[in-house]
Amino acid sequence: MSEKTSRLFQLINAIYAKPGITASELATKLEVSQRTIYRDISQISLFTTLMLEDEEKRNGGYRFLNENFLDPIRFNEEEELAFTLLPSLLERDKRPPGFDSAYDKVMASHRKNQTQRSNLVRDITDMIQMGTPAYRTEYPNFLHEIIQAILDKRTIDTVYHTQSRDETSNRMIDPYYLIPREQRFYLIGFCHRAQGMRVFRLSRFQQVHITNEVFYLGDFNIQQYLKNTWSIHPGQRNTRFRVRFDSKVARYIREEELFVQPWMKELADGSLLFEVTVNNEHEFIMWLLQYGPDAEILEPQSAREEMKARMAAWMRMYQ
Repeated sequence: MSEKTSRLFQLINAIYAKPGITASELATKLEVSQRTIYRDISQISLFTTLMLEDEEKRNGGYRFLNENFLDPIRFNEEEELAFTLLPSLLERDKRPPGFDSAYDKVMASHRKNQTQRSNLVRDITDMIQMGTPAYRTEYPNFLHEIIQAILDKRTIDTVYHTQSRDETSNRMIDPYYLIPREQRFYLIGFCHRAQGMRVFRLSRFQQVHITNEVFYLGDFNIQQYLKNTWSIHPGQRNTRFRVRFDSKVARYIREEELFVQPWMKELADGSLLFEVTVNNEHEFIMWLLQYGPDAEILEPQSAREEMKARMAAWMRMYQ
């Protein structure tokens, strides 16, 4: 979150906490100039109903006309811990009148907010239907837990099965992004065990537990991470493909929803010339195979020869 965005949220919360608060008071509270407050107020007014009080009555104070515009009580972990410990830090006989009831109201609002958010996530995930791996009769769906952990930026403690090695292991993962690919969900996150970014197929999680450990994305950029990645698994070497699609499938290729930007040109006979750079040849070729003889690899020559060998092996199989 940028410094300006953070300040805007602080400004909104300050106005909610004290309706009628003045620009001078806001400037002191946020440690900025009144001119900055005026600019921020103008921006906030673009997307909500903000009322400037009568100058004589409130000295230019601010309040929201719509009290339900934003719930200001959404603590991060440090704020929640600090507020939870607050009663134990204040001796009972030194607490101001109304402290206990005000404290209870704030905590009740915070917990209600958490419950509503969790219920909303669960309702959404219940609407997303996922298939069951063919080798299982049933398997647990951890979509809700993982989405919740991504939103809260909490590390997950998991048991995960790596199919390529037929190995099950415990892994602590910072879940960054959930990516749908080919009727499956994949989690991209930082694996503490591998000390690096990894891709996890959702159906291979056997246990998922949300921990209290908070993580930060830092300067991680999902677009840069998946640059030139055809499907989901980044490769190590970029390859430029030129493919000619027959006119029978050309219109379907043009409407493909791709994450890599190709160059396309319609030829005189209605076929489609398709050029794209990918970093995982295997994923791209597996996608091409669904089009059979309607997709011809023109370049690179090595991929063309690989396809010839694959076709020859298929012919021998069916002789």
